[in-house]
Amino acid sequence: MKFNENLTAIHSYLSADGCVIKNPSTQKLKYYRIDFRNTNNTLLKDFQEKFYNYFYIKPNLYLNTRCSIGSKEIYWKLINQFGSFYSKEWKMPMLNGKLTKIWLRAFFDCEGWVFCKSHQNRHIGIDSVNEKGLDQIKEALENLGIKSIKKTIKNGRIYRLFIYGKENLIKFQKEIGFLHPSKKELLEKTILDFVDYDWHLKQDKSLIKDIMLKRVKIKKPYIVRVISKKKDNLDKLSKYLNMLFSIEFIKINERVNGIGTKYFELNVNKKDEVKKLIMEGLINEEQSNKVGT
Repeated sequence: MKFNENLTAIHSYLSADGCVIKNPSTQKLKYYRIDFRNTNNTLLKDFQEKFYNYFYIKPNLYLNTRCSIGSKEIYWKLINQFGSFYSKEWKMPMLNGKLTKIWLRAFFDCEGWVFCKSHQNRHIGIDSVNEKGLDQIKEALENLGIKSIKKTIKNGRIYRLFIYGKENLIKFQKEIGFLHPSKKELLEKTILDFVDYDWHLKQDKSLIKDIMLKRVKIKKPYIVRVISKKKDNLDKLSKYLNMLFSIEFIKINERVNGIGTKYFELNVNKKDEVKKLIMEGLINEEQSNKVGT
């Protein structure tokens, strides 16, 4: 059997939530079964479709439960080529980049989860009793530029991978993603939960005015400041204030707050320049009253 998109997903589904079994040789009545057990109908139907596309036989679909078929021929094909699909024994096959992504998608659809505690803990996780298999997944993720952390839980009986960080979650979404509807939706919400510290400035008067009106603070008369965690935001703001509104004498300083966090501060502290800010509508009426003009 040669791997294509169908067989790759079938192998992954069976490794995650499947079984390829026959009855004990001591029993007279023989059976050979390939089962994929899952409560999500999208995944069950995907397994059924891919199984039919590859083997030209359609497994029985039991909604919210499993997709199942009895076939001695297919049983021996799977076992002879891939060995055991038991929880501790499955192996991730050697695949090209495209098929690796399909295998990972199917496995994470079954075994993975997405967790989002707003602005505190956001990650994708996956558990397995198969440490060697999980190490293969970790290596495959790293080859796609997705960093993960492996931990041992429950007295070494279960191994867990965590994928943290906005960059890694975006890469996972782009390179692998979920077919599972609720996991797909939650990953999207989790990525949106990260604060975007980039201001995405451009040479646009209305945009620069909007940024200034939202972020300007009056420190004391004739000292106007704007604060950002990223110096690049203030460098661009300074550039456009000069280009679009002829504001000069702008200083950008590095600061550290009371708990040691570094930030940057843009200052306009010349009386004539502050008046320009007011005339150009870059400071609102309430703020201009604090300036002292």
